[in-house]
Amino acid sequence: MSGQQSNDPLHGRTLEYIVLFLVDHYGWEELGMRIKVNCFTSNPSLQSSLKFLRKTPWARKKVEDLFIRLQQNS
Repeated sequence: MSGQQSNDPLHGRTLEYIVLFLVDHYGWEELGMRIKVNCFTSNPSLQSSLKFLRKTPWARKKVEDLFIRLQQNS
């Protein structure tokens, strides 16, 4: 089994990595327009976003889905 790669695009990616990747790609303002949550639009920070996303499964799913779409289009 060693040597096999996971088909899961989120495999080995932390939520922090995903958020930083999206912020680097879009910036906070555009990310807030794409995913309408206050942690991206009202005084955004990495820590507040991670705290919110860890407690809010529907928002985390939107973030993960956006990350996957970007990875597939690369």
